[in-house]
Amino acid sequence: MMRIFRIFISLSLLIAGCKSQDEPVSFRRVKQVDFSHVHITDSFWSPRLRNHVIHTLPVCIDQIENQTGRIRNFENAANRFGAHSGIFYDDSDVYKALEGIAYSLINNPDPELERKADEWIAKFAAAQEEDGYINTFYTLTGLEKRWSNMDKHEMYCAGHLIEAAVAYYQATGKRVLLDVSIRMADHMMEQFGPGKRAWVPGHEEIELALVKLSDVTGNRDYLDFAYWLLEQRGQGHGSKGGEGEWHPLYYQDQIPVRELESITGHAVRAMYLFCGMSDVAALKNDTDYIEALDRLWDDVVLTKMYVTGGIGSSRQNEGFTEPYDLPNYEAYCETCASVGMVYWNARMNQLTGEGKYVDVLERSMYNGALAGVSLTGDRFFYVNPLASQGDHHRREWYGTACCPSQISRFLPSIGSYLYGTTEDALWVNLYVGSITRVPVDGGEITLRQETSYPWDGEVILTIASLPQPMKKEVRLRIPGWCKSYGVAVNGEEINPVTMEKGYVVIQKQWKEGDEITLIMDMPVEMVASAPQVKENMGKRAVQRGPLVYCVEDTDNNDFENILLTKGTSFAPAFDKTVLGGVTVIDAVTDESVIRLIPYYAWDNREAGKMKVWITYRDEP
Repeated sequence: MMRIFRIFISLSLLIAGCKSQDEPVSFRRVKQVDFSHVHITDSFWSPRLRNHVIHTLPVCIDQIENQTGRIRNFENAANRFGAHSGIFYDDSDVYKALEGIAYSLINNPDPELERKADEWIAKFAAAQEEDGYINTFYTLTGLEKRWSNMDKHEMYCAGHLIEAAVAYYQATGKRVLLDVSIRMADHMMEQFGPGKRAWVPGHEEIELALVKLSDVTGNRDYLDFAYWLLEQRGQGHGSKGGEGEWHPLYYQDQIPVRELESITGHAVRAMYLFCGMSDVAALKNDTDYIEALDRLWDDVVLTKMYVTGGIGSSRQNEGFTEPYDLPNYEAYCETCASVGMVYWNARMNQLTGEGKYVDVLERSMYNGALAGVSLTGDRFFYVNPLASQGDHHRREWYGTACCPSQISRFLPSIGSYLYGTTEDALWVNLYVGSITRVPVDGGEITLRQETSYPWDGEVILTIASLPQPMKKEVRLRIPGWCKSYGVAVNGEEINPVTMEKGYVVIQKQWKEGDEITLIMDMPVEMVASAPQVKENMGKRAVQRGPLVYCVEDTDNNDFENILLTKGTSFAPAFDKTVLGGVTVIDAVTDESVIRLIPYYAWDNREAGKMKVWITYRDEP
């Protein structure tokens, strides 16, 4: 009852408090089913979501309140007195943690956690200037210097403020922070825009956030401002205000975004840029943007992405170099960038309905992003190499703490990537045990998904409730790794199946109790890099289903001499005593046995060496 009341209040406030404008028609083909409609029940993700509530959020709150000066910056800014501690973009970590709190509250109401969020929000509101500006760094170091350096992350922090505000408003119906974010957005539009000052945000984020603000308020001005900011790139406006050289490639500012051919510069910034372009393209029907995004996707996925779905190989620029430059020990692969790959590929799937984007989303989510947090949920990787000499470990926090706060907001929202809807179809993208309420045709289906994925490939989908029979397609994504599968409806096998863009298409008159069974063969595979990747010549990686595997020396005494051959046999087996319960793989070559574990789970035991790519001999 409380949840229904909150939704009613939220809608009432939205109608009463926002401008009335014509709502833009979305160019998106598929609409995501929001995670608030998805209750995850399976044995793989449920423990991670519990640890998020028990460990991840408390670590973030403790660091923000007690171990660093992040919340104190807001208190000092509210008093207009005191020093600023930390880095100029630290406000963003607080906003991202609050966004994680908001997402957690949607499916796990917690009055104490909500009170903590309200306490923070009161401090944010008090720190806001009369003209709507909010940024503790400039409030405490000199407001006369604000908006003088495009790389000082003012719009980046504002973007995360907006995302947190929208999330908290949707979770609770409370609009204090939403109003703060609206005032900041209005302040920015008073300073910048057509006929006003030029501005190129050094770190993208504001663009996608403004689209969210436009969606929740109905004010198309925010969408138009996002579009204007995107169009500012590549026009020669970028500047650091005399504090250093502006590097157009690093900032994705070398040419207009609609002309981009290849991904360059800082990886996380690029991901947020492409998310903003996707969102704006969807609402403005900009086919030039979509064509550019297609080119960029091919470039990163085919020439600059690791087998883990990680991106950004270079520590020097936290981003990209030349095609196929993919070192293993020196791989950067920032956790935030892998989460960004999930965000971007979800949007590309919505635009096109193509399963290949969910293939990459899944690879990044289960490997590159999930490795970023320990099994207990209280230690984090900033950098995710594909090999280690035993000296790379997760930490509780970082001076630049974007990755812990990124994980804190990403994990509770994973339900958003499972399902989609169109007028004629229900789309099943990811296989995660769950109970989901899917709005269709003015009604609602309750869909139950049962599976032990990613440990095996059997999935049972049951229509648990349906008010009346309904004729609609059900589209089941067949992952790119899956070479053999079978589909049955109510026990009757479908043969032949209809495939379209990576999805099996099933069309029938559905009724309550109908059951779909999908069985995907999940053999162990050795995979090779593109031949242009010099680092991996003569090596193979091991993959099973969506999971990439690695070897740790804690399992393998002769770590330096590990070898795979053409004749190696693999024995996967689930072991509940290892790493919280995982399918381990024993690779048998001649008389030797190699133990492999999922890459996401490495560095959760004794410190030691690790590698993904293993020496391979092309003989029995």
